[in-house]
Amino acid sequence: MVQVEATGAQDSGILIVYDGECPVCSHYVNGLRLREAGGQLRLQNAREETDEVRELVLQGFDLDQGMVVKLDGSCYFGADAMHVLSMMTTPSGLFNRFVYLLFRAPTSSRLLYPVFRGLRLLLLRIIGVPPIHGGGAADRN
Repeated sequence: MVQVEATGAQDSGILIVYDGECPVCSHYVNGLRLREAGGQLRLQNAREETDEVRELVLQGFDLDQGMVVKLDGSCYFGADAMHVLSMMTTPSGLFNRFVYLLFRAPTSSRLLYPVFRGLRLLLLRIIGVPPIHGGGAADRN
């Protein structure tokens, strides 16, 4: 599992940086029911120019290729982010059980994530949403 130490003052709770213009990504992060043990959940659209997005881009994360979960001062990217989130989901609801079953094992996360990422990129192309280009609005000027 790829884990990168994060910097910054906002290291408490859970931060999910995702593509806010992707309908599937938005549905996913808004449908998650995480255990309270993780702390406060904050969602950040990777397409918005914020300090958090700029920090992740400077750390080398290509936000068009995967979401980032920042938890307890560490960053998890792509398949690792999905795995970490699946381990924190509550068993309530069909959606959360489905996410848990798909991504509970690191191996299945690594195998399935590229498929879901490819489908996301195809969907965005079909609906006319441009790529993030590695890190949100900061890179598009």
